Amino acid sequence: MSKTSEQSVTIVTPAYNAERLIDSTIQSVLNQTFDDWEMLVVDDCSTDGTREIVQKWAEEDPRIKLIALSANFGGPAGPRNIGVREASGKYVAFLDSDDIWHPRKLEIQLQVLSKSNASFVCSQMKDFTSEQEISFDSIERYDLEEVSFKQQSLRARIPTSSVIAERDLLKAAPFVEGINYKAVEDYHCWLRILERTPKCIKVRAPLLFYRKIEGQISGSKMAMMKKVFMVHWDYPGRSLSQAVFLTLTHVLGGLYFRFIKKGM
Repeated sequence: MSKTSEQSVTIVTPAYNAERLIDSTIQSVLNQTFDDWEMLVVDDCSTDGTREIVQKWAEEDPRIKLIALSANFGGPAGPRNIGVREASGKYVAFLDSDDIWHPRKLEIQLQVLSKSNASFVCSQMKDFTSEQEISFDSIERYDLEEVSFKQQSLRARIPTSSVIAERDLLKAAPFVEGINYKAVEDYHCWLRILERTPKCIKVRAPLLFYRKIEGQISGSKMAMMKKVFMVHWDYPGRSLSQAVFLTLTHVLGGLYFRFIKKGM
């Protein structure tokens, strides 16, 4: 595909001790049908070989860049914010260091951004535990849906590694870096962005494959329920009863889509 500077995109990947998995993640970026991108891997003081692996990729492809942090943030919010600040693209796409993209992910979503005049898009995702489970379906046609602030409040509908948004929009609503927001900093960020832009357009096709790893904090139902309640209770203008109600709808919806439908 020919390059279009107006649509250039920066991919921001926070990484911490990701040496076993990051090769597949980077390869899924290299496999993209849209090639006008840069990838910023922001390493949060890994103690394994993550930095060396990323540096080897960077030496082979100048679009890949390593940002080696000198202090550990303890979560992905800080590295994501640094990646957004360092981004040169008009758009920023997020990709965690253990997730994998469909080869047409960037192409399809950038087409949606262009045609809809939107500033914020995401897609459906599928869970996987082994890469042998991944199958990239041919996507000839797809439907779109709109995710509003109210819908996102009721249940998380925006997978982080599927998001592309205008860089300036993300700069105006950075991720909260406090450790208490770890694992919900993205949910909170999308709520704040949806107060600035009327909707997120979701591509109803699985452009993201989300790796499920034993021990992930997002897999601990009780821990997540407490954190989601914190987000809603702290959110400006919300009462205790609203926070409780929205926490229940979030948890019940999450259980259905993640454990029965195996995706979002």
